[in-house]
Amino acid sequence: MLHKFAFAFIFLSLLTLPELFGQHDKLLSHYQDYHFSAADTLRGSLRIERNCFDVLHYDLAFALKLDDQSISGHNEILFEWLAASDKIQLDLFENMVIDSIIHEESPLKFERIGNATFVTVPKFKIGSKNRLSIYYHGIPKQAVNPPWDGGFIWRTDELGNPWIAVSCEGIGASLWWPNKDHLSDEPDSMNINITVPSGLFAVCNGNLVNTTIMDEETCYHWEVGYPINNYNVTFNVGDYVHFSDVYTSETEGNLACDYYVLNENLRKAKVHFKQVNGVLEAFEYYFGPYPFWDDGFALVETPYLGMEHQGAIAYGNGYQRGYQGSMIPKDMDWDYIIVHEAGHEWWGNAVSVKDHADMWIHEGFTTYMEALYVEYHFGRAAVNTYLDLQRPYIGNKQPIVGPKDVNFDDWKVSDHYYKGSMILHSLRTYLNDDKLWFDLLKAVYAEFKYKQTDTEALTTFINEYSKRDLQAFWEQYLFYPGIPTLEYYVQQKGNNLKVKYRMLADVESLVLPIGFGTAENQTIYNCSKDWQEIKISGVTEDNFFVNTKDILVKGKKLWERP
Repeated sequence: MLHKFAFAFIFLSLLTLPELFGQHDKLLSHYQDYHFSAADTLRGSLRIERNCFDVLHYDLAFALKLDDQSISGHNEILFEWLAASDKIQLDLFENMVIDSIIHEESPLKFERIGNATFVTVPKFKIGSKNRLSIYYHGIPKQAVNPPWDGGFIWRTDELGNPWIAVSCEGIGASLWWPNKDHLSDEPDSMNINITVPSGLFAVCNGNLVNTTIMDEETCYHWEVGYPINNYNVTFNVGDYVHFSDVYTSETEGNLACDYYVLNENLRKAKVHFKQVNGVLEAFEYYFGPYPFWDDGFALVETPYLGMEHQGAIAYGNGYQRGYQGSMIPKDMDWDYIIVHEAGHEWWGNAVSVKDHADMWIHEGFTTYMEALYVEYHFGRAAVNTYLDLQRPYIGNKQPIVGPKDVNFDDWKVSDHYYKGSMILHSLRTYLNDDKLWFDLLKAVYAEFKYKQTDTEALTTFINEYSKRDLQAFWEQYLFYPGIPTLEYYVQQKGNNLKVKYRMLADVESLVLPIGFGTAENQTIYNCSKDWQEIKISGVTEDNFFVNTKDILVKGKKLWERP
């Protein structure tokens, strides 16, 4: 019964997707094969038990026990009371034990339903600020294939020292600490206190403000001074050595860059991480200064590939170029993990989404930032060379906007990365005005910085700023799995090439600008569902070129006249 109820709830919630895009029954049909559980709904949806309070601050304190790979601690939550309710929902995986929940020294009653915990609370006054503390312990889930599979990572370095980390994007921060585990509510700030065996160093988000050394343990106290989404909250424990650098902004002055690496990798890290300044410079040029300036920028060597943990980016690419040595053009030498995960500080961390359905905003914009990095350092001509390496990974199997109100993380392909990036590149081509495009990028980032947004709000802002009717563009590329097909037929007529063409798309009103001509010289033509015919002089069938590099369409040459 719970399973059927959960699916019905989700089906109805999908009907509330913004009317701007229309035909949402098409979107629903692409997710009919997904069977969401009650737990998915409890984690992903917002009801009165969550909407009644707004988290202002977390004060998390915990200790790691290496002998049994367990954790114990508490989280004090400061929140503002927004609406009448006798219960609130907090989240912690059911394999973890909640010892007590305390408000003003008094224990509160609570009931656990799977990974959700419903706490009976006093009658708080609307607008009041209140605190409660959750005491807990347990053995957290271990990650099998981090960072794609969330959980704790217990490893040892080459010298046999403990090397411990966590990654939990998608699966949720509540796998290891109790919180309001929904993307729509970020604390304004946070304290993280982690206790580990002495001799190990613990790196978390923000700034290290003090260290307390006890008999056999050491407590590291870190402070985060900005809003932070829950899956970005992290720790890294190991035999770390620290070195630092400074990035100088033309407008903001000096930014502290801190690097924590294993001792055996110190020499290579000092050389390899010099590229960070060029990354920060490029992204500041396109979007504005690094958004967490007072918390500083950090890379932390981890026993897994990488993750965009705010102000403490997980780095595990082995000091290689590209993505583990590949996936960038051969004539370039830069580290994909540094570029991509640093890009997330702007998109994903500073600009965040309210719901997993809109994760294309995190990943699509950040993946496009890779192309912008290439453009900044290697020129516009290098962008298509780089994007061509990503095109084979676009699957077009499902829309890149997912179902709302569930903890959806079952992306069958990487389209919210690579397709999201190509959609933005296509939008640049569609607007055909680079000054407008780059002004727009800065404006949309500034509008949603330190906020949680969604597809409707972001695309509406872009429509209004650009003063263009982009409804058909967004509906096609965000809410349908497939991409448009450009059908064309060519016939030589003396010195002219006759071209007949039309655009086939799910959204019939879609009109896209496509370049026809040669590889070196093209003229833009607006392509719609209706057949059109043009003559191009000085072009032959042999050198005729259709520019499907700058806009996301499939080209289909017809061999018989339509």
